[in-house]
Amino acid sequence: MKLATALSERAEIQRKIAGLSARLNINAKVQEGDAPDENPYELLDELNDAFKRLEELIARINRTNNETKYNGRSIADMIAKRDCLKERVKILRSFLDEASARVNRYSKTEIKINSTVEVAELRKEADDLAKELRETDELIQSLNWTTELI
Repeated sequence: MKLATALSERAEIQRKIAGLSARLNINAKVQEGDAPDENPYELLDELNDAFKRLEELIARINRTNNETKYNGRSIADMIAKRDCLKERVKILRSFLDEASARVNRYSKTEIKINSTVEVAELRKEADDLAKELRETDELIQSLNWTTELI
């Protein structure tokens, strides 16, 4: 099984677990004399099976990500880099949006508001980080489709 297939199955199991959780809550109580729409014990068995499979997949995915190297770096290291780049780009762009927002003055007597940074310079940095993020993500995706799950 390829790593990408395992990641897809993991996401599917996580959605299934969320659905089972909701179904369990719906069937937790009934009015006296009524029966639940679904047997909670069967749902719990299905939930336990889903968690067993999820745990197995997560362990194998993590093992694969830690042991698979590309240019001396593990997939896990690249994922950490991608996640940090993603957050940096998001914060920097938000800051630059604030810094570049125009404050309209209705008369020359109103206080003038100026940016505290060189927006154009920092936008270039944000664009460079976004490019690095995109390239890192593409590499991870490529490795996901070519790496066998351990």
